[in-house]
Amino acid sequence: MKSKMADFPQMSLGDFKKHHASALGRLAKLEGEPVALIANEGSAIQPGAVYLANESVFTQQYFDEPLTAYAAGWKDPNNIEQTLEFFAPSVPVPRRFTYKSWTNIEEFLSEGTYDDLRAIGGEFATVKYTGTEVHARTDNRGLRIRVDLDEVADPTSPLAGGVPAYQGRIVEKLKRRILRNSLRRAITMLSAAAVNTAKTWNGTAGQDPDNDVLQQLVAAATSGGIRPNRVGWGDTAWAKRILTHRAQNDAGGYASAGLTPEEVGMFLNVQGFVSRERFSAAGAGLAEIVGNLVFMFYALEGQDTEDPSNIKRFYSVTDSGGPWRVYVQQVTSKLVDITVEHYELIKVTSLLGINQFTIS
Repeated sequence: MKSKMADFPQMSLGDFKKHHASALGRLAKLEGEPVALIANEGSAIQPGAVYLANESVFTQQYFDEPLTAYAAGWKDPNNIEQTLEFFAPSVPVPRRFTYKSWTNIEEFLSEGTYDDLRAIGGEFATVKYTGTEVHARTDNRGLRIRVDLDEVADPTSPLAGGVPAYQGRIVEKLKRRILRNSLRRAITMLSAAAVNTAKTWNGTAGQDPDNDVLQQLVAAATSGGIRPNRVGWGDTAWAKRILTHRAQNDAGGYASAGLTPEEVGMFLNVQGFVSRERFSAAGAGLAEIVGNLVFMFYALEGQDTEDPSNIKRFYSVTDSGGPWRVYVQQVTSKLVDITVEHYELIKVTSLLGINQFTIS
């Protein structure tokens, strides 16, 4: 691993407050945007199309216990769930709950070596903290798909395999899409809250991507008081990191290029992870979810509503007793609706120390 001496970037208190206000504005705008899909409200539903689920149209008679158990135990082969847990660790909560929002640096104030000294006959100095307690509730989220039973019997159909098999595949498909949506929301919110720095990793002599990240981790601890404990690279950012180290044409560069994300994480004293997930918007080709970004942030596994993690994915159990619930509704003699639902709310709960590199 190569190293070089450089000045650590610093952020003044005034700059921090300016970024703080700007980040809150970006997050508020994101949370106020309408959903892209509109719940069907009685118009014709086309077989094979995916719609938003509306919890008001379901009753207990449509609940499918075996498929719900299948959804709770199923794991995506691309590990979307693991990636989501890295960027937005889950926190179990009731439907309505409160959480602490750590949006200031008052925890680290020290206004003088004598600011805690009480004068004879006087009172102790009064300290006020302006961290807030936020009241929230998890959102009911889900998707449904309508299946024509004739497609199930058709051996050329992608739904072929008979009734016992097609329902499980539909649950897999819907859960993959729901988890992909959650991951995109988490990345979008982290990016909106982060202090962004443009970096060029193109193999020019002297470039050291790992040292760039190390410097930013130290600067983040100084500006926000909390050192990030997670670093997440997008697939493109990780590839540029490898190629830049290889291009240095020295032993340190070659050694660094061969390190795994876990080994780089050990060097940086963080948890390292690379996201390779893609998504496709309607009518467009595939795109990376994280791509050329590098995120540095603080988050804990097994966290609760009051710890200072930067981002949390709050979830509530469904009426089935688990995080997922599946409904099967026979609409007509030939049409069946299958719905997967859950309760979730992703929130940036602290702006302290969130940093982002945009790599070119």
